[in-house]
Amino acid sequence: MTLTPEQTKAVSEWIAAGDTLYAVQKKLADQFKVSMTYMDVRFMVDDLNLQLKDTAPKVDASDVTKTPEAAPAPEKKGFLEKAKEKLGLAPSGDEGLPAEDAPPPAGTGVSVTVDKVNLNPSAMATGTVTFPGGVTGKWIVDLQGRPGITEVSKPGYRPSQAEAQAFMQELSLALQQY
Repeated sequence: MTLTPEQTKAVSEWIAAGDTLYAVQKKLADQFKVSMTYMDVRFMVDDLNLQLKDTAPKVDASDVTKTPEAAPAPEKKGFLEKAKEKLGLAPSGDEGLPAEDAPPPAGTGVSVTVDKVNLNPSAMATGTVTFPGGVTGKWIVDLQGRPGITEVSKPGYRPSQAEAQAFMQELSLALQQY
């Protein structure tokens, strides 16, 4: 569709004023009774060699100390942090070192092995864990990344918080090797 010189001048003024393509499309329909698709408006603006104004604030990419004045990005949690939360081991507040910086519990005697072949269709990974005193169990990381322990050799056995933390650290290290 071709516009009259008056309509073309109006479109140029609208774009220069910072109007969006949608605003131009709406003004054409309201003021001139010209019905155009969004794509037609886009092509017309390109044909008229008009430049849309960027409404996003500019950030100086050369200075990494400056950040945009937007909300901070949400903190992404890794496998270990998510698993610790599920097991109730995540630190709350400023209670010393963050969990990933804390040294592994000394003398816990927890060992983790990863199965070379995972035959469980509802798991990303499986393996075995041995706790102090020879208590063994099978572990699983489900398709949502949630760890769990199944088939414990001693009925009713529940690892201590230190053993559970050591298990999570050993599991994380073992899975990082694959």
